[in-house]
Amino acid sequence: MSPALSGCAVGPDYKPQAPPETSRYLSDPAGDRVPGHPIVRTAEVPPQWWELFRSPALNQLVEDGITHNADLAAAEAAVRMAEANALAQRGLLFPNVTGGFNSSRQQVPVDLQSPLESNAHLLSLHTGQVTVSYLADVWGGTRRLVESTDSQAEMRAFQREGVYLTLASNIALAAIEEGRVRGQIAATRRVLGLQTEVLKLLRRQQEQGQIAQTDVAAQETSVAQTRLLLPNLEKQLAQQRHLLSFLTGRLASDAPKETFDLGSFRMPRRLPLSLPADLVRQRPDIQAAEANLHSTNAMVGVAIANRLPQITLMASGGAAAAKFSQLATPGAALGMIAGNAAQTIFDAGTLANKQRAAEEETNQSLAQYRSVVLAAFQNVADVLRALQAGTRAISAATDAERSATESITLVRKQVDQGQISVPLLLATQQAYLQTSLARLDAQAAQLANTVALFQALGGGWWNRDGHKQADLGHGPVKRDSV
Repeated sequence: MSPALSGCAVGPDYKPQAPPETSRYLSDPAGDRVPGHPIVRTAEVPPQWWELFRSPALNQLVEDGITHNADLAAAEAAVRMAEANALAQRGLLFPNVTGGFNSSRQQVPVDLQSPLESNAHLLSLHTGQVTVSYLADVWGGTRRLVESTDSQAEMRAFQREGVYLTLASNIALAAIEEGRVRGQIAATRRVLGLQTEVLKLLRRQQEQGQIAQTDVAAQETSVAQTRLLLPNLEKQLAQQRHLLSFLTGRLASDAPKETFDLGSFRMPRRLPLSLPADLVRQRPDIQAAEANLHSTNAMVGVAIANRLPQITLMASGGAAAAKFSQLATPGAALGMIAGNAAQTIFDAGTLANKQRAAEEETNQSLAQYRSVVLAAFQNVADVLRALQAGTRAISAATDAERSATESITLVRKQVDQGQISVPLLLATQQAYLQTSLARLDAQAAQLANTVALFQALGGGWWNRDGHKQADLGHGPVKRDSV
């Protein structure tokens, strides 16, 4: 809000909140690092951050979602509605001008004297009038109300950015989850195929009397247990496809043509990490919370102004005549100028309590703002820890899968040679399946954590289209991009 609009207005002037006095997100000074993934502090988050995963299919789906998602369309409409309300509120700063015309025909009782010179008892009256009224904003209550509605429009704009960021993140996460489930289905089928081959071999050996029927039955149980995993995985895959349809504005029956496996994605070559002072200006939820705080702060001024004398000015001018053609004559002119001042003398504390309520609502908004800031810093810290743990998890899972692959290869050779240990065979098959699934989980989790990092840092809205920073009031200083 401009100083000219808020100047000489009762109530507290809003002061932007200072960022937290910290230079890091984690307790240990060297904690803001992710092994194997260079962290670039102060680097900008690109507005189309999902393109860093180098997946054309993902890029297309996100664009489809931005174009067709219903939640984003609703958020856009909410912004337009708030902006229209803010403009409507500004109209109260100006006089209200109304024009009217009234025409009537009436009959005077014959027992009464006619007001006309002709002494006619049937007469007409035509009146045209323009009225100007103005509620003088002596105390700035109207200006504070405009300040509040402007802040509400700003809050809606930041909420729109939050929906935009959440939509892009959810599409990316759904695509990654689809890739994880597809990988698990493929791994399960691969193990199932291996188990089936071993089962055939064991049956031949049992027919030749080399092993007992119990050994064959144990392998049959293992095959059945692995096969039992597939229906649930296939259900998860179908649900992810339905979710992608919903996020991109489609019916569940109209699945997107793009499909994903974990090989569809690449980790970004570098990861950005904004300074803590920049984070509070980048996160849409923090900016929305501060805009709401600004709005409620302005309403305190409105409540104070309502307790002071209200001054209304009014003027009207026009003409009245018995004939329409006489309205323009000098003798038909009429006019009025009036002023009114009203002060509430007794209202049983209504206005005082409304001011107190406005002040407490501001305190509530301030506490909510602080909570959002703390949650944002926790969010970034959690993501950094998850990325650090994810790097170690991928390394451990890859090593475990490699070891399990070597073990099952050796056991497979022993089975071929008739050197069979059923407990070892079953344990090796189970370990191979579990390590394969664990490696897929670790890879998907690291990709998902990277999406979460971009989301936690605000998603780069301030860089989009070259004008968002101006549209939304303020944003971080431009820095090197990732």
